[in-house]
Amino acid sequence: MAAALASALPGADLCSTLAAYDKLIPELRDRHIRTTWMQHLPAVGRLYRHYFMLYPIAIGMMNLRDYDLIVTSCFGYAKGINKRADAIHVCYCHNPMRWVWRYTDYATRENFGLVERILVPALLALLRRWDLRAATHPDFYIANSRSVSDRIRDFYGRDSVVIHPPIDINRFHFADRKGDYYLVLSRLSAYKRIDLAIQACNILKRRLIIIGDGPDRKRLERLAGPTIEFKGRQPDTYVSQAAAECRALIFPGEEDFGMAPLEVNAAGRPVVAFRAGGALETVRESETGLFFEQQDSAVLADAIGRLENHTWSQEHLRQHAAQFDRSRFENRIRTFLSSVAPGIETAHETGLPSHSHCLSQPQVSSL
Repeated sequence: MAAALASALPGADLCSTLAAYDKLIPELRDRHIRTTWMQHLPAVGRLYRHYFMLYPIAIGMMNLRDYDLIVTSCFGYAKGINKRADAIHVCYCHNPMRWVWRYTDYATRENFGLVERILVPALLALLRRWDLRAATHPDFYIANSRSVSDRIRDFYGRDSVVIHPPIDINRFHFADRKGDYYLVLSRLSAYKRIDLAIQACNILKRRLIIIGDGPDRKRLERLAGPTIEFKGRQPDTYVSQAAAECRALIFPGEEDFGMAPLEVNAAGRPVVAFRAGGALETVRESETGLFFEQQDSAVLADAIGRLENHTWSQEHLRQHAAQFDRSRFENRIRTFLSSVAPGIETAHETGLPSHSHCLSQPQVSSL
């Protein structure tokens, strides 16, 4: 997401609390990124989550007073930056802090130890108060989905405009042949419910390829039967080919938006998705995929069976995905910024603090 915003605003300065340079995608690797003192903390690329109470301090110390327009890409902390009174701050919000506002839901499936279960809620109470204050800082909010827009209103009492995140449809292509497997593209975290995909494919004895890595991998491997394959993180070329040849993507969790269904659609393949969250905005029932109604493996297995009896048009699937292409996203962002900051040159004199805690994609890494 940081790369998409940077591309939409090519003359902007790029700032972050810290950056994991070894994980940067190529288009950001050559960009100068202004970081804070957090960049000098030990093992920032590996331990960045453990520093979660330091981010508000680092954000508060960032000096962005030279900028007329500031665009923050915010999973958690970036909205709390300070600015001049006459400057404009637009926050592209991916979600109010999931681990703060939906802690019970988040922690239920995470393997927290006793110390974490005792200390984390107390620390999060402090962080929740900071988050409410920080939420007053932006002048305008952009939400990445309608469900996130609802949460911004519920938690922060703020209105927002929805501009969906982009995919790069040119990364994906049709395949000459279809494989015999289903596909999961995801970071392996417990809340993403990859266990449902594994259990459903165990029931049906269907082949399932899982691309991605994460803290839930060992538990998931214990659940997997002989038809389940874990591939770990793979390069874009491998992912594109796997998307083009799969029978369908299985998308079993509730995501704030979720790009994987659209990426697989761009490759001409359908999706089986849980009917919740961002999937409601990216999956069209019986046109680009099918929904299942409960996060239950038997219900998912039934949906997979229904999908196998349905005919899908590759061209129609790709046309649907094209509505979310990166070029359209950049136009929408620039149009919105021009409407709220008329007279400010968004291509040259823009501060762009970009923050992402998602290490499942190689981006600027912070919370």
